[in-house]
Amino acid sequence: MIGMLTGTCLVSGSGEAIIDVNGVGYLVQCGSRTLGAFGIGETVCLHVETHVREQAITLFGFHSEEERAWFVRLQSVQGVGPKAALAILDILTPGEILSAASLEDKTTFARASGVGPKLAARIATELSGKPPPAGRGIGGAFTAPSAGKQSEAARAEGLSDMRLRNDAVSALVNLGIGQPDALRAVASAYNTFSDDPDLDDLIKVALKELSG
Repeated sequence: MIGMLTGTCLVSGSGEAIIDVNGVGYLVQCGSRTLGAFGIGETVCLHVETHVREQAITLFGFHSEEERAWFVRLQSVQGVGPKAALAILDILTPGEILSAASLEDKTTFARASGVGPKLAARIATELSGKPPPAGRGIGGAFTAPSAGKQSEAARAEGLSDMRLRNDAVSALVNLGIGQPDALRAVASAYNTFSDDPDLDDLIKVALKELSG
């Protein structure tokens, strides 16, 4: 199985790119946000999810391990295939997916192309109360060497956001609050800040959400 590709982008089209790795061109399916982050001739590094089917092997590429892990998690919901999962990741960051799921916000998921109201409701319900996917590596924190300033910044921002939320949830759980309630409280509290809060402020607001 292919878990990662680092090479030169030869072609970037609608929903796919060709990455040259030591003379071998790999066709990789990507969301529009991923494709928009690199150009022809640039060196790129993609976390890859490999789908093996009877008649085809398909590679799906992502800038971060968090996105790849959520791509897999989303497809655990009945009715969500690769196309719908990519569509959701095109409009929502991993942190925003976690927030929407924690709040059972079906409207947010319904914004994705090809995700109707019934499917959006199923996604919100089935993912509610679940922690973020661990991903590959130790604690899911594995990241690849940098392949461009834009993708590096995106990975760093996503990791910082998820770690902040996870730390806040862990703090609430340590206070005896159930994980589903902690996830919902942190998601709701996080959405009240215009900028990234520090951990103490996020916990304080989350506790207010629980007592309100």
